[in-house]
Amino acid sequence: MEAGSVRSRLMAGAMLVLSATRAFAADEPSRLDQVVERKVLNVCTTGDYRPFSYRPDGANDFVGIDIDLGRSLAKSLDAEAVFVQTKWSNLMPDFKAKCDIAMSGISVTLPRQREAFFSEMYLVNGKAPIVRCDEVAKYQTTDAINQPSTRVVVNPGGTNEKFARANLAKAQIQLFPDNRVIWREIAENRADVMVAESVEVKLQETLHPGLCAVNPDRPLQYGEMGFLLPRGDAVFKAYVDQWLHLAKATGEFDRIVGANMK
Repeated sequence: MEAGSVRSRLMAGAMLVLSATRAFAADEPSRLDQVVERKVLNVCTTGDYRPFSYRPDGANDFVGIDIDLGRSLAKSLDAEAVFVQTKWSNLMPDFKAKCDIAMSGISVTLPRQREAFFSEMYLVNGKAPIVRCDEVAKYQTTDAINQPSTRVVVNPGGTNEKFARANLAKAQIQLFPDNRVIWREIAENRADVMVAESVEVKLQETLHPGLCAVNPDRPLQYGEMGFLLPRGDAVFKAYVDQWLHLAKATGEFDRIVGANMK
């Protein structure tokens, strides 16, 4: 294909994106202006996913990396962060109906991208297994896990279940509803393996003696994390991306991550 033709196609694509953004701006006010006016940032979060979003039984509030980042974003808008609890199986409907942004250690996926915008990626974080420490050598690869004798436990509705269904179909896949205590299923020998984000399994091995992450720095699958934003709202996305850039540049992002990995 000639260079002129390639340039023409790229320019046409850029014009379509610009037209869509202008159409959104003309028809609807940006969520950015709405948040500033109401002084409240509604944040959807699951509360079951250390170190990103966690609320223990009986606690009034959430803790975690994305909770602190949500408060930082709200502060930059002179607003209060209000956290709306959801679950992975209902994340997208709840986000669309109730929230301005979703922040919960959310993996960037193309199906989610069809329905919403993502912020710029803030963490590279692929899938890695966690097992009993005396069985680390046994579960080094996807093929080694994907055996009929392996009991794989997974929380329903998110990318952990999707990974298991797509890559571990020969194994015994067991659904367990509470992601906060799912690790006990492995520790107490009711399951053998869970595959989750590498940063999560690194933290969980420190919280559960006897469990070990398997090659978390060489994950089984590449992954990125971002924040869910309203589809088409380029103004709000641009603001969130700039806030995130500055949080990283000033060291605030690293301080938040470090504080929540202890």
